[in-house]
Amino acid sequence: MSQQVALQGGDGGQGGQILFEADANLQTLLDFKFKRIFVASDGQRGGPNRCTGSSGKDLVIKVPCGTEIRHLATGIILGDLTEVGEILVVAFGGKGGLGNAHYLSNRNRAPEKCTEGRPGEEWSLQLELKLLAEVGIIGLPNAGKSTLISVLSAARPKIADYPFTTLIPNLGVVRRPSGDGTVFADIPGLIAGAANGAGLGHDFLRHIERTRLLVHLLDAGAENPIEDFLVIEKELLAYGHGLIERPRLLVLNKRELLNENLEQELVQKLQKVTNKHLSIVSAAMGVGLELLLEKVWKELEV
Repeated sequence: MSQQVALQGGDGGQGGQILFEADANLQTLLDFKFKRIFVASDGQRGGPNRCTGSSGKDLVIKVPCGTEIRHLATGIILGDLTEVGEILVVAFGGKGGLGNAHYLSNRNRAPEKCTEGRPGEEWSLQLELKLLAEVGIIGLPNAGKSTLISVLSAARPKIADYPFTTLIPNLGVVRRPSGDGTVFADIPGLIAGAANGAGLGHDFLRHIERTRLLVHLLDAGAENPIEDFLVIEKELLAYGHGLIERPRLLVLNKRELLNENLEQELVQKLQKVTNKHLSIVSAAMGVGLELLLEKVWKELEV
């Protein structure tokens, strides 16, 4: 008499997850220009004798600190990786199917029924890198932002006497009296209409969002420094994100271009229009920088 033998198949394994991890060794998102699709490993099929299939291996994607991850279609922020080693799960793996062992009974010793697994999540995401700096140096092109960050820190940006020398934000670490380092960022090329996409400014205004303090640099040799101030003021207001309320130090640079009478007259006019105390420096000559840094440290302590 023949006897029917039950083949007790196990469950399928879980699919791998996809995770983003902040890595201090990365500085850009350039790698994502060449690779756009990422897939984690599938779970394995279940085996005989109720053996569960192995789970798929998680896929960990390294990104620079400061990477913001959004859902592409809705714009919803899924995560903001600002700390080294911070992890965000962006797609969960599929659920393994149920083997026929789940349907074994006294009446059915050799079930042929099983349950298919469920597919993993699939999303289209947008990655955006925002600089992590406590102090942002802003101003019109040629105000001397790159020169200032170069003399305050070890940063060596490209410097020339024409607009838009700086095409990417420059970071520099400035040493505090306590010995700690503070990151300064030279924000490139804000011009009239930047908040609406003109020039380079729209690409870089977003970097100011993370800063605690803005250093607004004005060119003492410009035709109308007061109008220059109002241009940047208007762009900060138009961009929103609370930038217009951000603590800001107003700094008149290129002091060497002014005689004493012109300096006093310009300072009085600027303070009247801006309602802000004005620092006067010469980044190129190294004049007034210690007093400026004292104001920076005081603002950051608040």
